[in-house]
Amino acid sequence: MATSITVRNVSQETHDKLASRAALKGQSLQEYVRAKLDEVANQLEPDEWIERVRRRTATMESSVTVEKILRYKDMDKR
Repeated sequence: MATSITVRNVSQETHDKLASRAALKGQSLQEYVRAKLDEVANQLEPDEWIERVRRRTATMESSVTVEKILRYKDMDKR
């Protein structure tokens, strides 16, 4: 079910920039802002991302040691 959001006190400069970007994409301002809100809503917050990485790495076993990484890190610079 769709719902509405009202954003008050948007500066004219911000409104104009968003309207310009929307026009360049052939979209209405409403379509453009809705798509941007969807993008933001679907992005992970940094703490969520970090937690996912921690869970994933906790379940993975790696044969690459820190020492190996450091040893090979600069090999292409030689």
